[in-house]
Amino acid sequence: MSDVWSRQRARVLQRLGGGVLVLPATPEATRNGDAEHPYRASSDLLYLTNFREPTTVLVLSATSDMPYTLFVPPRDKAAETWTGRRAGVEGAVERFGASQAFPVDKLDEELPKLLVGAHTLWTPLGVDPAWDARIIRLLTAAKARQRTGVTVPLRIADPAPLLHEQRLIKDEGEIEAMRRAAKLTRDGFVAAMRATKPGAFEYELEAQMLHAYRQGGGAGPGYQPIVAAGANATILHYRTGRDVLQSGQVVLVDCGCEVDEGYTADVTRTWPVDGAFTAPQRALYELVLEAHQAAIAAVRPGTTREAVHEVACRVLIQGLVKLGLLEGDEDALWADKSDKSYRRFYMHGTSHWLGLDVHDAGAYHLAGSPRPLAPGMVLTVEPGLYVAEDDDKAPEAYRGIGIRIEDDVLVTRDGREVLTDAIPRTLDELAQVRDG
Repeated sequence: MSDVWSRQRARVLQRLGGGVLVLPATPEATRNGDAEHPYRASSDLLYLTNFREPTTVLVLSATSDMPYTLFVPPRDKAAETWTGRRAGVEGAVERFGASQAFPVDKLDEELPKLLVGAHTLWTPLGVDPAWDARIIRLLTAAKARQRTGVTVPLRIADPAPLLHEQRLIKDEGEIEAMRRAAKLTRDGFVAAMRATKPGAFEYELEAQMLHAYRQGGGAGPGYQPIVAAGANATILHYRTGRDVLQSGQVVLVDCGCEVDEGYTADVTRTWPVDGAFTAPQRALYELVLEAHQAAIAAVRPGTTREAVHEVACRVLIQGLVKLGLLEGDEDALWADKSDKSYRRFYMHGTSHWLGLDVHDAGAYHLAGSPRPLAPGMVLTVEPGLYVAEDDDKAPEAYRGIGIRIEDDVLVTRDGREVLTDAIPRTLDELAQVRDG
């Protein structure tokens, strides 16, 4: 992917319209006491530089002969002894391709010079009050130069729409990174499936997955994993992860590997703890799998997320009626927008964008209408059914069962590529993993 960041910067520079983009790194965050959370650079900064050190500031200028400037933590032997090696100013140029670089403590001095000649300052506001105050101060310093007859920015614009629309369409380098994330995610799921047995803890399955990710060269999980046994699977973002797996339960696992470039997979599988679904579990599983396959088949250029969601919902509604979980006419249950009875069992959407973030950047609507899918977009397809254990209106046999099946799908010129297709999903595939 070595040339990917250069191409991505070039495309952004073309869209700046005589402006300057100033992008700060995500601040470090304290976990507790004086311990910090593991640092992960902001996705926008990764997208444009692959530079991962805190306190960094990126400047892209469409009006300068130095279009790519990095302000970085300087080399410091004492600090590096405690927190690790830094690229420094030299590394920012030599390893990360910056036109020029400065120590980050030179930002107040150098940034006003870089704003000269620009009509617009593109920078995020409203996220970090300290950054807001600093950027206003620096812009004021730049405006002092107007007396000399130079142009300085007269407005501040949010860079998110500009950057995020570009991030929505992946190029081949990004897609290859996501294929690697998918492969490592498969390794994790197979390891977790093989470790599944009554008496194991939810966190043991998570540990198997994370071990596979790191052993395979991945950076770790792209988001907080969900490992939910039994009725825990009906909690969409269950995070406790400490319960014991019991015979007769299913376990739902939602986890994806992030690779070094920052791209993540996002996959969910559900399987029986002791190797065999009960009849009610199997009925719900086969219904969700049918909806999943129908929704994936609907992914193609020109359709919309909403259309994919409708395909999944119609299959689920039809099946829920047959199983006695819903009453009424299938078409009427979908067509009557005031009747949301099916949402008792399926309360989330079927798809979201995927990339550097698990819920990736990019607008879902254009001019008030659902945006058409286009080649290079990657989205999840994740229908599910969740019957709460205290739902006294549902047949008792189905209470406490949660099923979700989720895959990552690339929109291609001719249709789709399921990036995570190799992860066991069908009943036969799940059985082969357990037997293997």
